[in-house]
Amino acid sequence: MKAAVFHELGKPLAIETVATPQAGPGELVLKVHYCGICGSDLHATHPGTFVVPDGTILGHEFAGEIVESGAPGWKVGEMVTSVPLYACSDCRALGSTECKENLGILCPKNTIVGLDPSAQGAYAEYIKVSAREALRLPSAVKTREGATVEPLAVGLHAVNKGNVTLGDRVLILGGGPIGLAVTVFAKLAGARDVIVSEYAPGRREVAGTMGATAVIDPAKEPVAEAFARLAKGRPDVVFDCVGVPGTLAQCIELSRPFGRIVIVGVCMVEDRFVPMSAIFKELNIQFVLGYARPDWGLVLDVLESGRVDPRPMITDEVTLDQLPASFEALRKPSGQIKVMVRPNG
Repeated sequence: MKAAVFHELGKPLAIETVATPQAGPGELVLKVHYCGICGSDLHATHPGTFVVPDGTILGHEFAGEIVESGAPGWKVGEMVTSVPLYACSDCRALGSTECKENLGILCPKNTIVGLDPSAQGAYAEYIKVSAREALRLPSAVKTREGATVEPLAVGLHAVNKGNVTLGDRVLILGGGPIGLAVTVFAKLAGARDVIVSEYAPGRREVAGTMGATAVIDPAKEPVAEAFARLAKGRPDVVFDCVGVPGTLAQCIELSRPFGRIVIVGVCMVEDRFVPMSAIFKELNIQFVLGYARPDWGLVLDVLESGRVDPRPMITDEVTLDQLPASFEALRKPSGQIKVMVRPNG
């Protein structure tokens, strides 16, 4: 099969012919219909604290069709997505599907699909997944939208961790895919104001279609002043969906006393802030990583019901051969939001 393979920093992904995966016991092989390019993939192929090994096939936001099944109850032809994990079984009782410590993605024994050569990702024509982590797509959810379940689950998890409730004033820094996912679920949670601060005009426009009550262009107006004007007060919850040095300090400055800050953006370098600034406001700062499996089920439910439509954030579709250039272009994005790869054309 053809796949896009990472070899070393500073070089684009290489389109190569590699072995097609085969399903072992409890595993499924999918023909990949769509796979989203994630910011984590860009981080993992950039100098920093974590770089994927040579030979890694990236890609963990995917949906496709079962072409080989090694698991009872899973049939060839079914459309599925999958939590991108190969979890250990050390903490599972016989026959159980749940980790008794409820660590999920936080378990240090997890292998995350697409971030290690032992669990190759979906920048390829086919991918092998654990049936224990697979989820069937409802008939109303096409595979293109099914490939957005992963980033949507990140947004849902962040909103839940931020305890967003009816009437809250919410500020979201960053209108990329994760910022938009937070927007969707903050609105569904009942937030009164869901305001997105974003430099890119295209992302601001999409934020409005996905639930934002207002948007801010930080190049034209200070965020604090704009938010106070729009929401008539300071935010109850601030979400950092940018992940660059200085954003945490900005969140602290923007927050009201007793406010909540949720760090969703992945900052891969050292950052600095003054703890006393947060102490004086008694802020609750919550860091989040990924999601739990129940988040995926809820995302599929709201997609099936039509309460969430992820299509506006899908701005580009590319073939596998076009992927290396599109991947590098996202290091300095212009109008792209979510770029979908179609490995099988």
